Formats: sequence, structure tokens, C-alpha cells
Amino acid sequence: MTIRNVVSIAACMSVLAACTSNTITTPDQQATVFVNATVITVDNDTPSAEALAIRDGKILAVGSRAEVQAIAGRNSKVRDMKGKTMLPGFIDAHGHITYTNRLQLSANLAPPPVGPVSSIAELIETMKSHHKEYPDAQWIVGFGYDDSLMTERRHPTKQELDQVSTELPVAVTHVSGHLMSCNSKCLELAGVTAETQDPDGGLFRRLPGGEPNGVAEETAMRLFNDVIPSPDLAQQKALLEKTQAEYAGYGVTTVQDGASYGETLEVLEQAAAEDLLYLDVVSFPYMVYGVAGLKQHPPSAEYSNHYRVGGIKLTLDGSPQGKTAWLSKPYFHPPHGQGKDYAGYATLQEEQVQALVDYAFSNNVPMLAHANGDAAADQMIRTVRAANQRFGKADRRPVMIHAQTVREDQIDAMVAEGIVPSYFVAHTFFWGDWHRDSVLGEQRASRISPLRSSTDKGLTYTIHNDTPVVPADMMRLLWTAANRVTRTGKVLGAEQRATVMEGIRAMTLDAAYQFFEENSKGSLTVGKRADIVVLEENPLEVPSMAIKDIKVLETIKDGKTVFRRKL
Repeated sequence: MTIRNVVSIAACMSVLAACTSNTITTPDQQATVFVNATVITVDNDTPSAEALAIRDGKILAVGSRAEVQAIAGRNSKVRDMKGKTMLPGFIDAHGHITYTNRLQLSANLAPPPVGPVSSIAELIETMKSHHKEYPDAQWIVGFGYDDSLMTERRHPTKQELDQVSTELPVAVTHVSGHLMSCNSKCLELAGVTAETQDPDGGLFRRLPGGEPNGVAEETAMRLFNDVIPSPDLAQQKALLEKTQAEYAGYGVTTVQDGASYGETLEVLEQAAAEDLLYLDVVSFPYMVYGVAGLKQHPPSAEYSNHYRVGGIKLTLDGSPQGKTAWLSKPYFHPPHGQGKDYAGYATLQEEQVQALVDYAFSNNVPMLAHANGDAAADQMIRTVRAANQRFGKADRRPVMIHAQTVREDQIDAMVAEGIVPSYFVAHTFFWGDWHRDSVLGEQRASRISPLRSSTDKGLTYTIHNDTPVVPADMMRLLWTAANRVTRTGKVLGAEQRATVMEGIRAMTLDAAYQFFEENSKGSLTVGKRADIVVLEENPLEVPSMAIKDIKVLETIKDGKTVFRRKL
């Protein structure tokens, strides 16, 4: 379905909501009433309540206990929440569920607190141990190593990965997903030699003389990804139960697959057809190979068995922590081998980007565009502005994914052009020290993910974890938005903090708005879907530094409990 259809549906739903009281009348099914609760509705008309009723997967009533029980009727089931806090289910504004799913079979190379690797020696041993767990595997693969947090402050080379194995190919992917390193066997199978040219939008790092050292950036990774085998479709579908459980354990009820392609689209479509999905999944096919695939996977505003294609995804640059993001000014400390004027680079040529933006706008297809650096943000703003002029402004909501280093003038431009930024504010904790000391310097680093400036200028935004880059921990994400505290306990850009309520909105109602789903999700409003998360404490009342420690006790999707913490 096109955006025109989406907008018309949204308009009809708005009219319906305006004509509805605080109840819906469908007495065919027993209602469940939640009493003695702290209900944070994220609905401006009824911001808080003490009770809530659901029936047939929808919100039936919100208000006082007496009001809600009267509406639900005497035969309703009553649950005493004992003062626990209820919020709308969290919405994953950007992430990669199919990539997260496949990584269950890869070695975890992340640094603490996510994984065990803090040095290249530990990476090698972790890879060896992983191979012992899967001795029949023909490749040894890992994900999540972070050069910024390893003792050596660099990427592993092919010689070091040869210590894992010289007979089997070894491939490890950087935590950003924008770089990787391979051993000699992997290079051989991918056909990468000293004579291999760097592709547009990527490069192979090299030894003196031109021999690849094993590290590939951005589009250069495709030669490796073309030969690294994926789990078969049956395996990937079987893994989805555990992957969804992990998301649900963090209170997530709607998940994004932010760069789908042929195989992963097939996995999700088959999983939906076989009724294997219980969280809503919205996929955005990756447009690097063109738009032809959308004919087989057309966007739709409606879910089929918890699945729909939401639009398209572009990638305009790389990773700031990997120092491949495209900046307007040089990196504070450029990567080894790059000159002092190095500022990253674009992934696509301007005419390619304009053609894809024009395609999305002319066909009313929702669009995500990955833009970490402010030069990439400039490119998105330019091409969106040109498309708005060519096709006329409409409620299209193009999303700037990450938007890490956007400037004040770019926030103004996003307001003017209708762009919705989805900020990767978790960077303030995971890489805040690295950005300040190595990537951007203190001044630029202090304003990454500028939430306060966005709110003050009236720009609607969302926040995300980009899972599997970091876990889908929504309470830690909220904590980063409200505190902006780094790994070393230092505050990075206090003036760009969000309020706790603003952070909650960015993960619920504003995230639903990003997906054109604000009339069915994102707030505990009568008539909307009963997507609910139950927290042990109220994030609006605890000290802000304690927010990350609040536990998700229960996750309810369409009125059914899909996660309950064992106490």
C-alpha cells in the first residue's frame, strides 16, 4: 500500500478516535481489568490512570478503578498490579531482527557489558572456543569486536586471524556492522588480492606494497559477504522464537528489520505464513541493488500474521565509531593511514541517492536513509528538498537513521522538509568517550544525538538501539537519553538531554508515528492495540540514573502475555 493509502487510513482513524469516548463496546469476549497500577498512557488527553481494561486485543477502557470496572462488567477478569507501572509496548524505531537472529550462531566478540572481548588475544581465544562448539562448521564467524575498546585500539589483521585457523575461513564483523576482518583463507575464497580495486563507497585496508591486511570497510565487505554462508531458511525460522523472546524481554512489541534483502525477506514472509511471528515485524528492503525487488515485496500499511513491508532503506555513509561516517569536517584523530583532512566518505553517488529518493516520493513509499555524518545528513536533506520541490510536499515522513552529528541548521531543515530523525542516542554511553577523545573532539561529540535542540525546534524524533549493534535494552536506551553518561561516568553534552517523558514518547507514540501507526499503537488509548509493557518501577519517579536498572516484568502483545519475568 502506498503512503497515500497510509495517510488516508490515518485520517479516517483520527476521525474515528475523535468520535469515540473512553470506551469501546464489543461485549463478545471477557475483558481483563488491571487495577492498582500506575498507568503512563502517553496520551495527552488522559496522561495517567490507575486502571486499564483490555478485550479482544484492544484497549477497552482507561481511568479510575471504578470507571474501568464498570465498563468492563462484572464478569471481567481482574488483575491486581500491586503498584507496578504500565506503559505502551516499546517500538524498535531502527534495528535488524533478521541479522540479530542469524548472529545466534556467531561468536560474541563484543566488549563488556555485552560480551567478553577486550583485546585481540581474547578475540582469538573466543573464536577458537566458538569453533569447538560448532566443529562441523565450514566457516568460523564472529560479530561485535570493537577496536575502540580493545587494548590495541585497532582491528585484528589477517595474520592474527590466521591464529584461529589457516585451513578454515575466519571472518569477524565490527560492532558497527560497517567493517570486518578476514583471515588469509577468507581473502582467498573472496578473491581479494593486491590487484583487487577498492569499490565505490568502500576500501580494503592494505599493507605496504598493496597487499590487503584483512580489514574491509563498507561496500568492500560485499565480496566477503557473498561467500560467507548463511544458516538455511529452516534454521533461521527456528531461531526466531528465541530472538523474539529476547526483544519481548526488553518490552519491545514492534520490531524493525532495517535493511532486508532477498533471503531475509523470504525468511520473514515464510515465518509469517507459518504463524511463527508473535511480535509485529516491519521490514525495509535495502535499495543498494535497486528497486526491482519491491515488485515481489510491495509495501503495505496492513500486517499479515504480524508482518509487513514498510518501505525502503538507503545507506548514505558509514559508522562514526568505525570512522567511516561522512563528516563535513575532518575526524579529530583520523584512522591510521589517513591524512589529517580525512572526513569519511559517501556510500552512494549523489545521482544514485536522488534517483532512489525520487522513486520513494513519486511512488509514495516510506523511506529510511542511514546518515551518521553531517555531510551525509546534508545529502539526505538536499535530495529530499529536491524531491519535495519536484513532487510537492506531503505527509511522507522520510526517516534519517542515526542522524548522529546533525547541526542546528540541519534540524531547522528537517523541520522544513518533514524529515523524522531516529537518533542512536545509546552512543552517548557505548562510544561517548571514544567520540570525545578520538572521533569528533569534545565540542562536536557533546552534541551527538541532539535531542534537546530537536524538541526545542519542534522536530519529532525517535530513538533506537540499532540491535544487534547494542542489545535491544529499552530501559538503558531511555537512561542514555535522559542522562548522556559515558562508560567512564562522564556526562557528554548535558544540554542535549531529553526529559524522561520525552524519551518514553520517542520509544512509543513518536515511534508509532514514524511507522504511520500512531492511530493503532504507541499510547494506551481506547481502541488502540493492547501492546503493553509492565515495569517494576515508574521511570518518571525514580532517580534518572536508576532508570537502566528498572526491570521489565511482563510484555503483552495484542492482549496476550508474550513475556513474563521469573521472580
